[in-house]
Amino acid sequence: MPHRMLALATKCVDILLPPRCLACGEHVQAQGELCSTCWHNIHFLADPLCQKCGTPLPSAELPSMHCGACLAETPPYDVARSALRYDEHSKHLITRYKYHDRTLTTERFAEWMIRTGESLLADADYITPVPLHYRRLISRRYNQSALLAQAIARRTRIPYLPMLLERTRYTIPQAGLSRNARQQNLKGAFRLHRSHTDTPFKGKKIVLVDDVLTTGETVSACTRALNRTGAEVRVLTLARRVLD
Repeated sequence: MPHRMLALATKCVDILLPPRCLACGEHVQAQGELCSTCWHNIHFLADPLCQKCGTPLPSAELPSMHCGACLAETPPYDVARSALRYDEHSKHLITRYKYHDRTLTTERFAEWMIRTGESLLADADYITPVPLHYRRLISRRYNQSALLAQAIARRTRIPYLPMLLERTRYTIPQAGLSRNARQQNLKGAFRLHRSHTDTPFKGKKIVLVDDVLTTGETVSACTRALNRTGAEVRVLTLARRVLD
């Protein structure tokens, strides 16, 4: 009976609010789907990938399965994976989600991320989001990374820690800054939340969730704060920028 009632309720919602494409708004068969055109425009990341940061590699026959950036400077996190290539198509989708209250797409995004991060999530102890400063949280009204982390935790039944980290100061947006400027902007910006200072995390596997990985400076700054507890950090994002 509950399943029949849910199916009936879903049909009623679809009649009142016809399902539309997550990206362009065209009519689709079911809620949370992309139309065929937008689906073909979205680029999911797949092997061969850098074993460390998850950036696509040109060939699986390389001497080292690490990208040049990770060979030059090893990121502090153990591994990172992203579901989508961050390009003009996925950017439109994520911007609507991040800034325009299109939070109904959370479940579908979480589904993509779980599929991508299956190996990261398999034996994880906790899931936590990259935190927002309270001033930005007030202006935006929600933390998109927290919504994604919560949805992933609920689906995988991995304990969710929404306030494991805190942002200690307000920083300017990272977009447009050089790498050095990004590092300085985030220096000392994250720390373990005071409610967890006595929690033992040594040897624990923590999945850190964010929406987009660009240069990796934000997740690296969060990772360093978690590394001080002795935890192993894995990064899972919805999308990542790929340098051609």
